[in-house]
Amino acid sequence: MDKLLIRGGTRLEGEISISGAKNASLPILAGTLLTSDTVTVCNVPHLNDVTTIIALLQSMGAMVTVDDKLNIAVDNSDISERCAPYELVKTMRASILVLGPLVSRFGEADVSLPGGCAIGARPVNLHVQGLQSMGADIKVENGYIRARADRLRGAHIVFDMVTVTGTENLMMAAVLADGETVLENAAREPEVSDLANFLNKMGAKITGAGSGTIRIEGVDGVGGTSYEVLPDRIETGTYLVAAAMTGGRVRLKRTSPDCLEAVLVKLQEAGASIAIGDDWIELDMTGKRPRAVDIRTLPYPAFPTDMQAQFCAMNATAEGVGTVTETVFENRFQHVLELQRMGADIRIEGNMAISTGVERLTAAPVMATDLRASAGLVLAGLAAEGETVVDRIYHVDRGYERIEEKLNQLGASIRRVPGF
Repeated sequence: MDKLLIRGGTRLEGEISISGAKNASLPILAGTLLTSDTVTVCNVPHLNDVTTIIALLQSMGAMVTVDDKLNIAVDNSDISERCAPYELVKTMRASILVLGPLVSRFGEADVSLPGGCAIGARPVNLHVQGLQSMGADIKVENGYIRARADRLRGAHIVFDMVTVTGTENLMMAAVLADGETVLENAAREPEVSDLANFLNKMGAKITGAGSGTIRIEGVDGVGGTSYEVLPDRIETGTYLVAAAMTGGRVRLKRTSPDCLEAVLVKLQEAGASIAIGDDWIELDMTGKRPRAVDIRTLPYPAFPTDMQAQFCAMNATAEGVGTVTETVFENRFQHVLELQRMGADIRIEGNMAISTGVERLTAAPVMATDLRASAGLVLAGLAAEGETVVDRIYHVDRGYERIEEKLNQLGASIRRVPGF
């Protein structure tokens, strides 16, 4: 199992390009199931999660080709299986996104429950309830959601809580339904809007994406198209925090500043000078140590939970006391124990991590527990004295394309080594 070796203490400087958004690519690739025509998806990042969703499509009979520019062409004209098996779903919860398109186009789907998840834990139940409102007959048995419907019909669905994948799944299900579907308390994330834009380009009729109310007028069919995925706002935010923690100056190209307002505000509070253009962001810390900030995670457009671990790492080395309050997911402070191994002064009180910044973290072997936790530990290693070893980096490979290559372009000393 590979590890990352990071020699810290180097100020990051330079410019890099941001990859396409993982959290937009996955639902868009799932959405190709709605048509038998060929769909080409561009600006898709080369990530383990993308490989998993491609393998899932291929297991159903899809023909998938990738050109030398990593554009992915998907031909779903010969889908013979309507099953997402546990062997694939257990590695990536987003696999459940094939549920809506399969039921909408084929009238049937057998999708494994995500690993470690029972109905009622996290919002998988909201996917099921929404499809039932649209006329699907659903049974949950032997670890699978088994959905059947002659043709889904439009419905008025009010989510009990904001759910990104639930919004995306039901939006895709509604594309080929009979009549209008209205999704209330819908997720407003940019990735939801990107999926809606993609579906509309295929011929869907969706309005309101990006707001709390999305309307989908069902159509008889959709066709092929070519679509470019939006930039990854979480990758962008991660590299901005890396520069802030090391007192550096970076320019990030091919990104979308409009999607990152909550993060940019907090970086400015930390003392960073921020400049933006249509598709670039520049951060300059002028060699200074950041100031601690208080953040509270909430659904978009508030501060994203996927940036929580990175800001925990920054607060650990910042001047003053900062608090990080996690309201979206439980058990998302496992990286704090690893930061403490590096000398961080952090205590956890309920859903809050309270940090008193230390001037310098010290290198230590640490272990990643999830995707964003792994990013936080990489950032801590960049700011620490000595050589930090980050283990279980298959987590980081799920969400960051060529992370060591990009950081080395900015002057970091980081390399991948085989497990030992």
